[in-house]
Amino acid sequence: MRVISKHILPTFTRPRGVRASSILAWRADADMLAGALLLISMAASLAYIWVACPLDLAPDEAHYWSWSQQLDWSYYSKGPLVAWLIRGSCELFGSLSLALTGDLAAAVRMPAVLCHGLMLAGWYTLAFEIYRSSRIGLTVMVCAVTLPLVRAGAILMTIDPPLMACWCWALVFLHRALLNGRRWNWLAAGVLTAFGVLAKFTMVLLPAALVLFLMVQRRAELRRGGVWLFLFVGMSGWLPILLWNYQHEWVSFRHVFGQVGGAGERSGGIQWLGPLTFLISQAGMMLGLWIVVYLLALWRFRPHAQTNPGVQLLWWSSAPIWLLFAGATLLKPGQPNWPAPAYVSGLVLAVVWFWEQLEGASARAIRICLYLGLPASLFTSFLLLYPQVVRPLLAELAGPPTPTEPLSIRQIDMTARLAGWRALAREVDRVRRELQDETNLEPILAGTHWTIPGELQCYCEGHPNAFTVGIPNRSDRHSQFDLWRPNPISDAQVFLGQTFLIVGDIGPDVLQAFDFVEQPISVVHTEQGVPLAGWRIWICHGFRGFQTVMSHNPGY
Repeated sequence: MRVISKHILPTFTRPRGVRASSILAWRADADMLAGALLLISMAASLAYIWVACPLDLAPDEAHYWSWSQQLDWSYYSKGPLVAWLIRGSCELFGSLSLALTGDLAAAVRMPAVLCHGLMLAGWYTLAFEIYRSSRIGLTVMVCAVTLPLVRAGAILMTIDPPLMACWCWALVFLHRALLNGRRWNWLAAGVLTAFGVLAKFTMVLLPAALVLFLMVQRRAELRRGGVWLFLFVGMSGWLPILLWNYQHEWVSFRHVFGQVGGAGERSGGIQWLGPLTFLISQAGMMLGLWIVVYLLALWRFRPHAQTNPGVQLLWWSSAPIWLLFAGATLLKPGQPNWPAPAYVSGLVLAVVWFWEQLEGASARAIRICLYLGLPASLFTSFLLLYPQVVRPLLAELAGPPTPTEPLSIRQIDMTARLAGWRALAREVDRVRRELQDETNLEPILAGTHWTIPGELQCYCEGHPNAFTVGIPNRSDRHSQFDLWRPNPISDAQVFLGQTFLIVGDIGPDVLQAFDFVEQPISVVHTEQGVPLAGWRIWICHGFRGFQTVMSHNPGY
């Protein structure tokens, strides 16, 4: 066992007069409680997605499902792991999902539940092995299951659940490797890193953080073979991505470059308020309390003040990554979930900071924060899963719909993006049937934004092909739909003369591409009398091809 920081050791050693058998009994009880909590959390997630889920697939989920229908070594904006997992889950559970729920959403989301279970087990293992305390490991799990970010990751199948699971377990094996130097642990960490890269490119920051840590504090480790084995195996995850990008003009890298700030000059140079906006967004995502505790913990456990290599590893795999994304907002705003991997280590440090304060002069105030913060966090998670509970109140706060803001609730209800897609698909299917009866031909489905085709493919009868016409419509960025061929933009000759059903708002370039366009059909989805989502369906006859296609850099 490595030496634990003198600041941590007194909290977790055996109190005077307490037998070692009592400590062992506590550990056994904590292990059982942790296992029970893991099973309960997974069971709750399973019950939610199979029985009680009021939310349709998010646009990202539907988009990744469409990827899973055309398996490849990589895709426009991400690696292939999310598509592989969804495809495997739909092969196993798709028929059951259709029979029990009427659509594929439950099958699509099953891998998220599995990743959630792996994540909780990884958190417990990581905290226990670094601090040799089952109590700390259990507390980390309890705090994690209340966090809205974690609860969302337990039921929404995006790229983040597999990334976070790989990141957490890679840290577990990296810590073991630092303690005993065994190559098996370095190899396991490398394999998990490779899979993490296949989930999301952000995974490359973990090996970068490790190298930075070793260069600053443990340079002797760089002269051993284990680290280089880890880096070699971990970076092998890039091979299919690089090969695919070589064949597709490096579109993934241009896309990422544009997202993280490559367009900084176009967007007005340095964004001086970017870090402040970033901090506010993180405070919102972490419910205020946890972001404060996280930042205090980073300061408290500064690596040069620690002797425990595990604590140092936690800090180096969190603080630099969080600061990197904060600094990137000087060039371009990012998404609130981008620094999520930093909180894998950060939550462990935050929980230990809380434990330290419980023995200090501010113990009473800290207990009050926990007593108020944990239930508030859990209640917020509940509201995200069942937004209908507070939707009438949110509608009052948002104000009544107006001609210029017909969906005002979407300003404050983030779950509205997951509402109405099944209703839209039913209306699209009705129009499809009418056109088929009239013309004996299947109309072409398309959307004016990359978020629409995947939803149409997933929810419409027969899972028809769908395309995007957002680029000539000047309403969208490039996506995977622009790379699949044939498509109406790049291969107009294949679609000449056909009738299109286009969902969204269309502009003059799209109107000019057809002989005749009917008046749009409006679809408004309401729940509890509150309009949550709305679209227009355009019936466009006689496709002639897009005469003007906007010059649009696929990297942005």
